[in-house]
Amino acid sequence: MLQHFLDLLYPPACIACAKVLPVRGAFCETCDLAVERLPTARCHTCAEPGTFPRHTCPRCHDAPPPFTRAWAAFAHEGPIARAIHRFKYEDHPDLAPALAALLVSECGRFLARAPPTLVALPLHGSRFRERGYDQAWLLAQALARATKRAADPDVLRRARATRRQVGLSEAERALNVADAFRATASAAGRDFLLVDDVLTTGATVRAAAQALLDADARRVEVLTLARAFSLA
Repeated sequence: MLQHFLDLLYPPACIACAKVLPVRGAFCETCDLAVERLPTARCHTCAEPGTFPRHTCPRCHDAPPPFTRAWAAFAHEGPIARAIHRFKYEDHPDLAPALAALLVSECGRFLARAPPTLVALPLHGSRFRERGYDQAWLLAQALARATKRAADPDVLRRARATRRQVGLSEAERALNVADAFRATASAAGRDFLLVDDVLTTGATVRAAAQALLDADARRVEVLTLARAFSLA
């Protein structure tokens, strides 16, 4: 009864295009048909889409990442990219539960073996004040509730402000986030699932995972909503 009343006040809408839906769900029919899931052919370490020798992309072959494995629910295209943009930049923190539900439904096999403690890729304080919320932390919280996991808000922090990664070359991205994160001593001996919205070259999650390992974390895995095609 309460849900019916809330639906009358706040009708369910497509998370990508905001079209009002006849029944509760993530996408309208048009957007749902356009969603692109991550291809089966991918790097088994970082989930970069493509066919690679021994299932390892050139980036992971040349510079193995500090995280054990990464996964994403979708390719960063179309409706998913629009939904993430609305969530991240258009003042829609309310989309976190729906996006977490997509992770649960699309990444069940990955989550079944993933670490028990979730940690979000943190925003710097200046970016938080500008945006008003930390979208990765909201996503991690919602995912923790949906999977009955713990989400640790204190173990990882951003030690300095960085430029936005969009538009930077791969080398510039790595330099931009080098030593940008610090983990507390409470990371020692623990396994973490690092949560963010989009994985592109992996420079940011590499830096964050390395900070956790430098604090003696035992294992770090990565889960994002979307994976960009970042190798030519």
